[in-house]
Amino acid sequence: MAFFNYGQTELDYLKQQDKKLGQVIDRIGLVERAVIPDLFAALVNSIVGQQISMKAADTIWLRMQERFTEITPENLVVKTAEEVQQCGITMKKALYIKNIAQAVDSGAFNIAGLAKLPDEEVCRRLSALPGVGRWTAEMLMTFCLQRKDVVSWGDLAIRRGMMLLYRHRKLDRAKFEKYRRRYSPFGTIASFYLWEIAADSNLKK
Repeated sequence: MAFFNYGQTELDYLKQQDKKLGQVIDRIGLVERAVIPDLFAALVNSIVGQQISMKAADTIWLRMQERFTEITPENLVVKTAEEVQQCGITMKKALYIKNIAQAVDSGAFNIAGLAKLPDEEVCRRLSALPGVGRWTAEMLMTFCLQRKDVVSWGDLAIRRGMMLLYRHRKLDRAKFEKYRRRYSPFGTIASFYLWEIAADSNLKK
């Protein structure tokens, strides 16, 4: 299994930039986040994870791997939407996955080319695909491309982590952007710790 590549340089920077976050980093230590190096598989994984819990997404992902062996365009393009749905996702998501598999398999969508593009262009191109919005694109940049400065406004757990860490009852976009700029250029690593805080609110203390 591969993990997101970062280390002491990024952690030291975040600790210097933000004392509260730094205290959480010291308590937890290095957070290991698994990545999926293959772009297509990672995109399918992100679609599976839309609007469901991480635990549910992991269960469905394991089912897909057992059923289809490898999550490739070639393997999925020959499956029916019903076969994909049977892994535990909605028909809408199954159709999104099928359509993307066809687009990649036919060459209509150059998924390999995303690796060389800047973040905003990755988001723009992916968002043109049915069923893919900015959050899905940001998860792909995080858990496949290993881009180091992604803090997703669309991720409820990240926003919850911020609210808990800084003791905000509400978090508007302006406050969110203030923190995002503070973490830059290592926002992704900050996101890892915000997810941890959201999962265990005791970490904020």
